[in-house]
Amino acid sequence: MKILMITGDYVEDYENMVPFQALQACGYTVDAVCPGKKAGDAIATSIHDFEGEQTYSEKRGHNFTLNASFDSVKESDYAGLYLPGGRAPEYLRLNAKVIELIQAFAKADKPIASICHGPQLLTAAGVITGKQVSAYPACEPEVRLAGADYVVLEMDQAITDGKLVTAPAWPAHPEFLKQFMALLS
Repeated sequence: MKILMITGDYVEDYENMVPFQALQACGYTVDAVCPGKKAGDAIATSIHDFEGEQTYSEKRGHNFTLNASFDSVKESDYAGLYLPGGRAPEYLRLNAKVIELIQAFAKADKPIASICHGPQLLTAAGVITGKQVSAYPACEPEVRLAGADYVVLEMDQAITDGKLVTAPAWPAHPEFLKQFMALLS
């Protein structure tokens, strides 16, 4: 079973690498793509941590090598979609093909998982109206403006509404991935 992961420069390192590896360890094929890049190209990641300030801190993370080319992906080749957070969603949501892909997954009623700032892509795609959605707390206003019910969760919790799984940040990986894989099975 194949999963599409749309990622980009300054994606949150844990939210990129941990689900990518965990889903593969569970038998899924995960194609990691980024607009304007092809298989073998690398993206820069960032590490976001909760260190007691009013928001997360950010440090440069690892380089992550993409294993598929963005230009060749289409929704019909995949069973589900994963959208990690970090700063990448703020510019990825400006790409028309990214938005079209997200809309195609939603229209096909396929599982979509999105964490932290990843729901910024869902708001831009207009696919969360009437849904219960969590995200990093700073995304609450745009989630609400997109017509969704923003759900406040602890950082280690996730929520499923229909075929959509969302969570506030990487500490939720165990619950988030468990809920996403339940939808995929």
